[in-house]
Amino acid sequence: MFRFHIAAAVIVLSSVPALANGHGGGEAAPAPKPEATTAPAKVVLTKQGPKLVDLKGMTLYYYERDTNGKSSNCNGKCIESWFPLAATTDAKAVGDFTVISRNDGSKMWAYRYRPLYTSPADKAPGDVNGNATTLQWRIARPEE
Repeated sequence: MFRFHIAAAVIVLSSVPALANGHGGGEAAPAPKPEATTAPAKVVLTKQGPKLVDLKGMTLYYYERDTNGKSSNCNGKCIESWFPLAATTDAKAVGDFTVISRNDGSKMWAYRYRPLYTSPADKAPGDVNGNATTLQWRIARPEE
């Protein structure tokens, strides 16, 4: 539960500058700095407990074989069934979210050094059709 509070605090704190714009002054808000990074995912509460979703609300998953924190073991045909949560080439770590390099040179987001993926089996925000315990795929949760 403590980890959930930390994740929630990171998300709330990353949104504070956006909430402060427009209060007082009468001047237009300054453009965001290019180095400002927002979290690539958020925590939502479900009946099964908190889970991570991307910014579109799609459930995020992790692969149990991704253990070293520096790379993804889902390559080749695997990415036809699991889509890496893509990061831009200049993305920087924010809170518990880190950026790792993939075998093809692209970047992806990881949560606590576990690469994050979405499932094409999920058609709408909130779906959890990708949760496959026999295939070692799990819903990403802030307490894990």
